[in-house]
Amino acid sequence: MAEHGGDANAAAHARRSRLYDYAEPTVSEREESGAAKASGTPAADAVERGRRAFAVLLGEFRRTAVLVPLDAEDGSPLTADFGGVRWFYAFSDEPALARFALARGEGGREWPYQRWLGARLLDAAVPATGVVCGVALDCADGAGGTLFPPVRGVVPDTVAVDAGGETGDER
Repeated sequence: MAEHGGDANAAAHARRSRLYDYAEPTVSEREESGAAKASGTPAADAVERGRRAFAVLLGEFRRTAVLVPLDAEDGSPLTADFGGVRWFYAFSDEPALARFALARGEGGREWPYQRWLGARLLDAAVPATGVVCGVALDCADGAGGTLFPPVRGVVPDTVAVDAGGETGDER
């Protein structure tokens, strides 16, 4: 059953997440937006630059070993739920993890972590959770942090919230 109650026409009117604009568009979406790109409008150009920049960042993240802090109680990767999405915490280096610990008021304790490739987080850990899940990189760094949302082109299509042609915010 679809999020919009099963009405096939309602999907076209469903509100899209802003994160959807950063996901790799499908062939049909590229064809539909071809007129906007051909016009060279500043808005269309800015969206295209944003997509390219995100694709470069995503590729770099997938190839890089990041620090994944472990839960002190059970040794599982540390996660948080926010906005209906579970987020794996990941950090680019030990200083970024230390800033996170200090921001939580837990700078005095030891923080065990493992090094994982970003691709392992996105391709294996995210699907293994069984819930809508993404990765939050360097989340204590404000604008310096990055979210890798659970959308096509970032996580496997089988767990992407926008897979199957639906455009809603939830699956």
